Amino acid sequence: MIVATAAAIASAAALAAAATAALLRLRTRLPLAMPNARTLHATPIPRVGGLSVWAGFLPVAFLVPAPGTLALGLWAGPLLALIVVSLRDDIRSVSIPIRLAVHVLASAWFALALSFAAATAAPAAFAAAAAVTCLWSLNLYNFMDGSDGLAAAMTLVGFAAYGAVLAWQDAPAALPLALSATAVPVLLVNRPPARMFLGDVGAVPLGFLAAAFGLGGVAGGLWPAWFPLLVFLPFVADATATLARRVVARERFWESHKSHYYQRLHQLGAGHAGTLAVWAALMGGCAGTAVACACLAPQWGAAALAAWCAAHAGVFAAIDYHWRRSAGTT
Repeated sequence: MIVATAAAIASAAALAAAATAALLRLRTRLPLAMPNARTLHATPIPRVGGLSVWAGFLPVAFLVPAPGTLALGLWAGPLLALIVVSLRDDIRSVSIPIRLAVHVLASAWFALALSFAAATAAPAAFAAAAAVTCLWSLNLYNFMDGSDGLAAAMTLVGFAAYGAVLAWQDAPAALPLALSATAVPVLLVNRPPARMFLGDVGAVPLGFLAAAFGLGGVAGGLWPAWFPLLVFLPFVADATATLARRVVARERFWESHKSHYYQRLHQLGAGHAGTLAVWAALMGGCAGTAVACACLAPQWGAAALAAWCAAHAGVFAAIDYHWRRSAGTT
């Protein structure tokens, strides 16, 4: 199993690297993310780097074994639907109702399939909760893909954490580890200064898989419910806290903006590199703690999640304080 897993990881990384190189050669013909008042970049950047992730991951995913509740048949259909509509949106904008409809249908499709496959005690309630989780995750991942390197780094760290726990249990771990490996060549071109963005075709489906694999692991008894939340907490906390703040402030929260905490940190002077350094530290800390607890001390998992939530609240409070000072409101 170790040799097969290593081969899957190497193959996924090699395919993703080849796809990345090809996209770079074609960069003058690719759709561009144009700078505007709601973005953090100053020049047009190619925006379909996520294609490299899928070029590396999908061929391997069809060949490697996976635990039953992470099986290909549960998530492949919804994933492909999300890739298609997201790529279309990167090339030529898709209307919000159509995008939202595909997001909802893909999330519900997976949630229903998982609820029946896992034979949950309350399939309707489980499916509803799982669908909402997937829907929020695919959107928040996209919200967080606004500064160089963030989404690629979260992909590398987050799915590696899933794979580490599976490997600890002697369960098939190639699936998440291969996905993590595809982020390595992508991160090399997405890190500051970015030469290519993941785009919707990368961020939206990755957010879906973060939730789908996490929920699959919970439903299959592979890890506790706190585990995937703690692994991806740096993204979940920022997106959720920002949405809550905007709702409380009665802002038009459904419109594009750049008031996420990572965006505020960037605008306060940290830039892309400084913002990536702070969020990468949070990613490594959360994922490392999650893996350690899941493997060695599951009874401490909920407390670890609470502690890291408090740590994020402290970071956000510090950013808010300096944001108010920079605006002259303190």
